Amino acid sequence: MNRILLAVAFTVIAALPLRAAVDIQQVTSPGGIEAWLVESHDLPFTALEIRFKGGASLDAEGKRGAINLMTALLEEGAGEMDAQAFAAARDALAAKFTFDVHDDALSVSARMLTENRDQAVTLLHKALVAPRFDRDAIARVRDQVLSMIRSNAKDPNRIAGQTFDRLAFGEHPYASSPNGTVDSVESLTRDDLIEAKNRVMARDRVYVSAAGDITAQELGALLDRLFAGLPETGAPMPGDAPYLLEGGTTVVPFETPQSVAVFGHRGIDRDDPDFFAAYVLNTVLGASGFSSRLMEEVREKRGLTYGIYTYLYSMDHADLYLGQVASANDRIAEAIEVIRAEWAKVAASGVSAAELEAAKTYLTGAYPLRFDGNGPIADILVGMQLEGLKRSYVANRNDKVRAVTLDDVQRVAARLLNAEALHFVVVGQPAGLETTN
Repeated sequence: MNRILLAVAFTVIAALPLRAAVDIQQVTSPGGIEAWLVESHDLPFTALEIRFKGGASLDAEGKRGAINLMTALLEEGAGEMDAQAFAAARDALAAKFTFDVHDDALSVSARMLTENRDQAVTLLHKALVAPRFDRDAIARVRDQVLSMIRSNAKDPNRIAGQTFDRLAFGEHPYASSPNGTVDSVESLTRDDLIEAKNRVMARDRVYVSAAGDITAQELGALLDRLFAGLPETGAPMPGDAPYLLEGGTTVVPFETPQSVAVFGHRGIDRDDPDFFAAYVLNTVLGASGFSSRLMEEVREKRGLTYGIYTYLYSMDHADLYLGQVASANDRIAEAIEVIRAEWAKVAASGVSAAELEAAKTYLTGAYPLRFDGNGPIADILVGMQLEGLKRSYVANRNDKVRAVTLDDVQRVAARLLNAEALHFVVVGQPAGLETTN
């Protein structure tokens, strides 16, 4: 019955009308843990989002992949329960826990019914503070990670992205995959996993949000229970990443009829006053699907690709402006020429007034659609905290987009876009291309 109730809750939440406003409460637990809350008692259901800042970038030297493997083991038994017993207890409560990690944060997502919330929090607390790291679970999950690493080594898209990162970031953790390598993961011990947990899962770097059927007082008490027993401090954060790539091309030979290219150069910081202008600019240039400049020039006019996209990639310790395209081996060189030319054209001439208004209309219209349930709302709130945004951002974000002028976009295009600095990592058998530096 609990599973049916949870399924109904998810379905009804997805069908709820958009809320006219999101009332974000600042909550501080008796123990001093801060969180953001959007309280809604329409359904007996709560979504909880937790982030531990630092993520896989906090791997100890020589232990790349330890935090990733550790994260994958958090639900594989805790306290007195082995993996099967933990899964059975979670399912009996109709709760859902998801653990994941990327370079800048370890994420924990929890979904629970109000009637089972206390028991679900108790179970989640065990996973956070007392994971078992049993030998058989480590062996099983390690094999899964190794299989993923080997699979990624045969995926042109993964090869292109990882090569770009390695060339761009040198010795910084961003230069290597959070999954680690076959050798590094095979060498990890149980003690390494315990150390990895303590490096990243600490109270001094935790961010929390909640949405749903819970009051501020209830959330405060929940937080102190949930994080009791975690270390007060974790490992120091890594420093800023260098950006080492210059304009040019790197070819990675790979037997495939189609080449994949990841390209980019330095980006713009999320806190930069010109960020919103850059965001609107990118929507016109490469982020708006079939209506983008690059899609028009590379696909529609010349038929060089099925798709191309660009995005601003703001990380905690580096900012990039990246894109990706795939084309036949005998046409990828032409696609790259067109991308460089359009990049330079927009840098010199900017965008049209019509393009600007279309981008702003799209961005302001799409934003409310993100708030389509307790889970998405909680996820957005914790992301805002990680980015250092104020609670008022939800209310004024669209105003910031609308405030971007044509002069703003032209100025930022000239500042940000540098066709000569674009570096293309091409994986495949590209005709007419070779590594230039």
